[in-house]
Amino acid sequence: MADSRRRKSSIAVLNAALLFLTASLGAGVVKTESGKLQGEVLDAATGLTVYRGIPFAAPPVGELRWKPPQPAAKWEGVQDATEFGAICPQAPVLAMVTGEALPGTSEDCLFLNVWTAAREGDDPRPVMVWIHGGGLSLGWSNQVGYDGSAFAGKGVVLVSINYRLGPLGYLAHPALSREAGGESGNYGFLDQIAALQWVERNIAQFGGDPDNVTIFGESAGGTSVHALMASPLASGLIHRAIAESPWVTDTNVRPLRGANGIHGSAEDVGVAWATAMLDDGVKQTAKALRALDARTIITGTPQAGQPGAYEPHVTYGTAFMPESSEDRYTAGKQNDIPLIAGTNRNEGTMFMAFQPITDRAEFLEMLKGVYGDQAGKVAKLYPSSGAEELKAQHDRFITDTWFLRGTRRMLLGMDKVSSPAFQYFFTRVNPENPAWGAHHAAELGYVFNTLQGENYDETDDRLAALMIDYWVQFARTGDPNGGGRPTWPQFAAKRQAYLELGDDVKTGTALEREINDRLEAIRGSQ
Repeated sequence: MADSRRRKSSIAVLNAALLFLTASLGAGVVKTESGKLQGEVLDAATGLTVYRGIPFAAPPVGELRWKPPQPAAKWEGVQDATEFGAICPQAPVLAMVTGEALPGTSEDCLFLNVWTAAREGDDPRPVMVWIHGGGLSLGWSNQVGYDGSAFAGKGVVLVSINYRLGPLGYLAHPALSREAGGESGNYGFLDQIAALQWVERNIAQFGGDPDNVTIFGESAGGTSVHALMASPLASGLIHRAIAESPWVTDTNVRPLRGANGIHGSAEDVGVAWATAMLDDGVKQTAKALRALDARTIITGTPQAGQPGAYEPHVTYGTAFMPESSEDRYTAGKQNDIPLIAGTNRNEGTMFMAFQPITDRAEFLEMLKGVYGDQAGKVAKLYPSSGAEELKAQHDRFITDTWFLRGTRRMLLGMDKVSSPAFQYFFTRVNPENPAWGAHHAAELGYVFNTLQGENYDETDDRLAALMIDYWVQFARTGDPNGGGRPTWPQFAAKRQAYLELGDDVKTGTALEREINDRLEAIRGSQ
């Protein structure tokens, strides 16, 4: 045992010496359009290097708050890129849920990170750009579990990005629209466009192929993939897309002005929020809105007696999104690129605590707030006769209406374009929290191959290895198949084939087809 420890200590000393030597010889230095960067060499033998906290746009502060992102400043010399940048302002909710420490926040937060093991002379490598989740209000690019080392080790250049969140990222308001030529909102999505433009211009310096860029994200990151794939502004910047549990609901896709038949416009939401945030008698001008401090904006501390919460959304009737993103898929107007999209079996369990329901009557009242007169029809799709059954149906309702319905709408829209689509269904129960089942975000540790916990076993290790290989193969070729892995059938509207990723890996067809057809019919009758 002592000899083993001495050997490990000697290896550690040797690795440290190699890292010092490579750094002193200039390893890990790249030249970007803004200037040179010094990254951290994580493994001298393989060349694995990470570049952290790279500014891809100017700080969106002062007069640049609620404006499209502007170019980042240039610098002289070599800038240190070994520390992550500040994250965008947000409440500590997600950090508390995950048990992480909330990093430092700042409106100056438009940073990205790059993991690469490419060496000089290598062929250009596929690029994958990770977009974090968090309801478009929470999250950051370097959360625990988003480490890009495993992807880089498999020949991918992995990029993760920050983007503006909450009201700072998605506020639409008439005053902001007037000063910007008629539209506002979507600033967080425009940040993502700016990051992709940075990738197009700079990623070759890290060994990446700017003509082979895959965007992927989970939850609100999946919403972002949903929006970017439907946006004409992303045309040519993205070549494949993976949407994991995209959060697309009846309220988070809104027109800039006018009612959409279900709820008010994005500007209506903005005016209501500003009314709560500004003191009585203060005119709702762009100047008055920018005078609010970021902490007040994010914490939603309004004037007495007024609610201050803000639900971000995709705003359409804009250059970023001319029509409803869902309608663009239905019409085949999305970017014609290969797609993987999927959901987890128990998406709802994580959110049920925020919608406490103890009996059938409360369930119906909750539905009325969303579906109005159609609530009874929706309730019939989720029958229950006792507490446990009600709990299971509540989970199914959230899974279907927040995640699966929108995912299926994307997939069905792929029949209107030439590129292939692939659906997955993740069913592996989280061994660290089995009460939640195959819950929302449970697949992330498998995708990044960053599982951490005492209860994961060989089944989990095999599934993680399989999933990251599917994702990487898709990034390379636009098709996840190959390498002896179980065949993943293409999705088509008629059979609606999917691959189940769980204790067993197997194919199925028409996942929850009937109930989602009926949900679409109910929505269409509103």
